[in-house]
Amino acid sequence: MNNDIQAGAGTLSRKLPSNVGTAHRIHKNTWKIAFVFAFISLVIDGVDIMLLSFSLTSLKAEFGLTSFQAGMLGSSSLAGMALGGITGGWACDKFGRVKTIAWSVVFFSIMTCILGFTQSYEQFMILRFIGAFGLGSLYMACNTLMAEYVPTKYRTTVLGTLQTGQTVGYIVATLLAGAIIPDHGWRMLFYVTIIPAAFALIFMRFVPEPASWQEAKIEQFKRKELKIEPTAEAITVKAPSESVYKRIFGHTQHRKMFLLWMSTAAFLQFGYYGVNNWMPTYLETELNMNFKALTGYMVGAYTAMILGKIIAGYAADKLGRRATFVFGTVTTAAFLPVIIFFNTPDNIAYLLITFGFLYGIPYGVNATYMAETFSTDMRGTAIGGAYNMGRLGAAIAPATIGIIAAGGSF
Repeated sequence: MNNDIQAGAGTLSRKLPSNVGTAHRIHKNTWKIAFVFAFISLVIDGVDIMLLSFSLTSLKAEFGLTSFQAGMLGSSSLAGMALGGITGGWACDKFGRVKTIAWSVVFFSIMTCILGFTQSYEQFMILRFIGAFGLGSLYMACNTLMAEYVPTKYRTTVLGTLQTGQTVGYIVATLLAGAIIPDHGWRMLFYVTIIPAAFALIFMRFVPEPASWQEAKIEQFKRKELKIEPTAEAITVKAPSESVYKRIFGHTQHRKMFLLWMSTAAFLQFGYYGVNNWMPTYLETELNMNFKALTGYMVGAYTAMILGKIIAGYAADKLGRRATFVFGTVTTAAFLPVIIFFNTPDNIAYLLITFGFLYGIPYGVNATYMAETFSTDMRGTAIGGAYNMGRLGAAIAPATIGIIAAGGSF
């Protein structure tokens, strides 16, 4: 198929983008290089997401913030990630999966570094919101990239393992925060985030776009050049439409799945980001843990989450996507009240580890399940739109918990 794509590219008189017509560079081990690229990108994503959580206590003290204002920092981040994910899905389909990943990392790395220079709450919140646009693109772009590189038989196992990248990032952020904040302050934690920008630009040169995306793009260029209206088959399989959302909402099944995944994403992320945003602050202020001790508890929870994601990916390939996903979401929802109402200084470690493992299960399956719902030509836009519109709904979680905390209880 790669030779056919290359031949198709050669029939065009127009100059193609640099990432189109490179299918000859794809060989049997290219997916492994793509996996490393996507995995490290999600590690960077996880680090960046968690930096705010670990610096929240310091930010409250330096800027004199109320719990609601501190929660709004998390909510503004999620809102920015949601909008960025929606536009990132469009960018994935238009410019390519690899390009979107690389430039997203560059953008949010620079913006997060700048946060270290802010002098007010308003500056921090605005810059965090803007920088989160890049963060929002990564989850969808990395999963779309690997869904198109990996055979269906092993897809959920590979994508479940890929999800652990973000959790590894949480662990890295935890260790960085424990090493930097007590001795050097929160600003230094943000300064070091400029480093990943170089990685993204270098690695982008070694990963070609998936063959299926290149084929669809070349087909689109050929039809534009020859001024041919796309056939019904081309619309559903190959040539990306100029109005993807119109096709999604104009097709009953696509519309149904889009709205279903949007609702699922909202509920899944509400608890996830609500807990993630406030847990370090809760352990530090309510259970009176010192900062370095609480990082150990968080590492335990995130390590358990990695295990949950890997097992979920394997189980989904053996038992099915739906059964594994439903089991993960139901057990996580049932366990969340336990961690809220029955925690003590003696059992919090066990509760966090169990919670981390359970929450890893739906996230280990979520990406593959979504990716297989939509065709190649609309996949980036559909997944980015559904997942991040859901995230927009979940953006109220940190602020809501902040309001509750302001009343005297987490």
